[in-house]
Amino acid sequence: MKIPGLELTNGYSTLPPVLFSRVSPTAVRAPSMLVFNFDLARQLGMEVSAISSAQLAQVFAGNVSLEGADPLAQAYAGHQYGHFTMLGDGRAIVLGELRAATGLHYEIQLKGAGQTEYSRQGDGRAALAPMLREYLVSEAMHALGIPSTRSLAVVASGESVMRERELPGAVLTRIARSHIRIGTFEFAALQQDREVLRRLVEFSVERLYPELNNSSDLGLDFLKAVIARHVRLVVEWIRVGFVHGVMNTDNMAISGETIDYGPCAFIDRFDPAKVFSSIDRHGRYAFMRQPAIMLWNLERLAQCILPILRPAANDSKAVARAALQEFPALFENAWLEMMRGKLGLCTTGPEDEALALDLLEWMRSSGADYTNTFYQLHPNKPCSEELSQDPVFKSWYARWQKRLGQEKNLEQSSALMARANPGIIPRNHKLEEALNSAQDAADLGQFQRMLKAVSQPYDNESRLGQASEYTLPPRPEQEVQETFCGT
Repeated sequence: MKIPGLELTNGYSTLPPVLFSRVSPTAVRAPSMLVFNFDLARQLGMEVSAISSAQLAQVFAGNVSLEGADPLAQAYAGHQYGHFTMLGDGRAIVLGELRAATGLHYEIQLKGAGQTEYSRQGDGRAALAPMLREYLVSEAMHALGIPSTRSLAVVASGESVMRERELPGAVLTRIARSHIRIGTFEFAALQQDREVLRRLVEFSVERLYPELNNSSDLGLDFLKAVIARHVRLVVEWIRVGFVHGVMNTDNMAISGETIDYGPCAFIDRFDPAKVFSSIDRHGRYAFMRQPAIMLWNLERLAQCILPILRPAANDSKAVARAALQEFPALFENAWLEMMRGKLGLCTTGPEDEALALDLLEWMRSSGADYTNTFYQLHPNKPCSEELSQDPVFKSWYARWQKRLGQEKNLEQSSALMARANPGIIPRNHKLEEALNSAQDAADLGQFQRMLKAVSQPYDNESRLGQASEYTLPPRPEQEVQETFCGT
């Protein structure tokens, strides 16, 4: 089938065949469109207005092939909770890639499209609730201004999948600049073939880091660029209180996009040690451990590409180590700049770091809501009556006001805070309510209302009326303590 504006190719298929296997989606029994991202389709140049919902469902369930598609499953490995294992796309199939009007390439992947060579005895399918979770949270992350894969569609399969119980099945269409992961490089390194690594680096640069095309030291410059992009990514996660939940190397996209929204969640009360994932028993991927784990993952990438960094092994290790040693300073600087934004500080001052850390410590000790505390701060307005009753916060607030007095333009400070502090995030308890309603009652009403709300996270008006429920922290009995992978 041809969709106007969707001209597919597949550059990944030009890489060494060991990195993928060709496989077609397995048709589902009775596909029906549940949610389709018309805005994203337009941004990508697709013209779908003349195509019926039933036809779109057939395409994005994998029942009908798109013209130009060259479907494949990618091979990769990964460190899962620190332990190395062989992996690959066990239920995801890349149909191909399109080139948008911007000149950027985007891959189109069906998730839950059936078994592949890498399914490892899995059924290759996906349950409805996890696919709706990824759709909503990935679109929320995009609206928050955080690099992320996008979601184009969720199609009900008309079939059941067995997990902890029988659940309705679905197929998600994911859009990404690339699905190459750190784990892809781990798999390539296992081949002990320098040419495979070289081709993978060159393809990654061509698609994701074209500014490096003329580099005289491509391997090292690529490593530095990936490090810099992932520093920015993890700082952005911290800005909005996002906990990825499963930062295995196979879930870290080389593009610097957030990928794989399994047991992810957003903190309510500030707790740097907060863990949601039901399988993260030792807090490896806790909220404020994410920077350290990001560095750990990048170290695995550096190990993989050592053969193409320098001819001499010792020299390769030295230059890789030097690049990685820049991570802490890069992170600290980016984190402090981010916190200045959340506090409306357009200039730099020697007390800024202490000011930010002291506020976070008060939030931790008092159990304050992370999102709402920052959202309620305003350069030109007094703090709320509730906050002003707390002597520790009152003292901090006076220090902050004094520091703001050093700013030349409080309107500029206010605008900076408005861009840095969302009023709405995908609150875990509201998301669970919406997903349970969709899964157990086949009712997408709550999901659609929440999707609309999180698509306008910085809109002051969105705090009023219908969307106000999405700004309230959970009551104790509503708190979500655990999130699950869904595979």
